[in-house]
Amino acid sequence: MSEVQDRIWHPNDQVTAAGNGEELRDPEVFKIIENSINELDKDLRELSLDISAHPELKFEEHHAHDVLTTFMEKQGFDVTRHYLLPTAWVARYTHGSGGRTVGVNSEMDALPGVGHACGHNLIAIAGVAVACALKRVLQSRNINGSVVLLGTPGEEGGGGKAILLEKGAYEGIDVCLMCHPAPGPPVSASLSGCLAVQRIQAEYRGHTAHAALAPWEGQNALDAAVSAYTNVAMLRQQIKPTHRVHGVFEGKDWTPNVIPDYAKMLWYIRGPTWAEVEALVPRVVSCLEAGALATACSTEIKKIGGTFELRQNKTLGDEFKSIYESRFGPVDYKYGISSASTDFGHVTYALPALHPGFGIPTEEHGGNHTRAFTKAATTPEAHTACLNVSKSLAAVGVRVLTDDAFFTEVRVPPQAVPFSQLITSHPLFLR
Repeated sequence: MSEVQDRIWHPNDQVTAAGNGEELRDPEVFKIIENSINELDKDLRELSLDISAHPELKFEEHHAHDVLTTFMEKQGFDVTRHYLLPTAWVARYTHGSGGRTVGVNSEMDALPGVGHACGHNLIAIAGVAVACALKRVLQSRNINGSVVLLGTPGEEGGGGKAILLEKGAYEGIDVCLMCHPAPGPPVSASLSGCLAVQRIQAEYRGHTAHAALAPWEGQNALDAAVSAYTNVAMLRQQIKPTHRVHGVFEGKDWTPNVIPDYAKMLWYIRGPTWAEVEALVPRVVSCLEAGALATACSTEIKKIGGTFELRQNKTLGDEFKSIYESRFGPVDYKYGISSASTDFGHVTYALPALHPGFGIPTEEHGGNHTRAFTKAATTPEAHTACLNVSKSLAAVGVRVLTDDAFFTEVRVPPQAVPFSQLITSHPLFLR
């Protein structure tokens, strides 16, 4: 089996948390976190299943917005609904005065046709669990500080966090934490990175004609798109194995006996770094332009947003690894969602941040963005795995709030890029 397949874990495989037993830095604080999240176990499970049962596409997460904000209000947070974007929201809690601020993210959107096939129902409740646990620790230990939970819409192709970053949603947050499920043993986590991605739209316009009576009068926009697709397929042989280029067709009013005068393609171009993506984009664009040239069609090609690669903060990651391995299981730097992309990459350029993956049981060939993963993300095993990683992230957050030396190390460059520089120097924000 391949290395990826080796990570598949079936629901009938009985596994329990088996940490290495090393002493935690502050076991009493971890106990507070554990008790807090365990008390919410049933409610969080119901919330996850509710969100999964009502899948909503990017920027249409109205049901998820409402149930999550209602839940956070009941937990004593100051909630702002429809925050900066129609389906975004923020829940804040501050104890005392001064202190640092830990940010957490909850994703909410689903995918067309396959629902919550990336497990955003689990990411949503993980954010809730971490925020609620941090609130409990701030109260019980009388710590000055704040926790800010952002409900971030439109991760699947919408770049919601990049938009929120541009609008100032992350200003004042010292570090930001979140997590993401992937196939694997339910007592495993990963600190792998993620690929940068540029999204491109190509539109082709031609001229209709009767496909049998007078085809020579037409200019076939669908042929232009098919030719472009073939060109990109040939390009793939000459790109690095760490790069990804993939796209789909869209059309309107297509019928076999009319030569199509319009076709649209959506493309994702990915690479380990943003610089590599920028270098690959012109090569892909040339392939798309050639399709129009070959068919005498016109074309309009434009960038429709993109996101940077994921940069895990090493100090935060080391702390997470120590905690998770002590209590639950191994942490690797290879698996997770390493060949995917996330708009959280933008956040990791702007401030110290951490985005571990965590394993959930699924069937073979049932990884992210499959219907099998949609089902897997609703299993009790996946729920437990989600709470385990949430407990570990909350413990990392507590150390940020309480340990000055640790926080100083977290902020060591090049983790942070000023907001003004990030926004003005990169055209990703120009949509």
